[in-house]
Amino acid sequence: MTDRVELRGMKVWGFHGVFEHERADGQDFLVDVVLYFDTGPAARSDDIADTVNYADVARSVTSIVGGAPVNLIETLAARIADACLADPRVDSVEVTVHKPHAPIPSPFSDVLVTISRSRGGR
Repeated sequence: MTDRVELRGMKVWGFHGVFEHERADGQDFLVDVVLYFDTGPAARSDDIADTVNYADVARSVTSIVGGAPVNLIETLAARIADACLADPRVDSVEVTVHKPHAPIPSPFSDVLVTISRSRGGR
């Protein structure tokens, strides 16, 4: 069984979307990340060097979402997942990107994409 560490509701301003106004004006994106890895080494040592530092993950998410624009939140989620999997301790990751201000003509509460990726592929 793999342990998990979750970061929920990270709010980052970004300029993603297929419409010109989304890239010009920007909007808030919310990101949830669930990291699956063995927390045993860190629990035994009580040393941050033996775990995946969630502050580093949050900085990475902020950099990706606040960085170069992409058309789709699917692409954004994949980039975040790839960054998380760059840490060899992470076995798999689940990333949810929320776009609560998506340009949709009907009332809605949220638009989101959730992807799961693992070291072995999908």
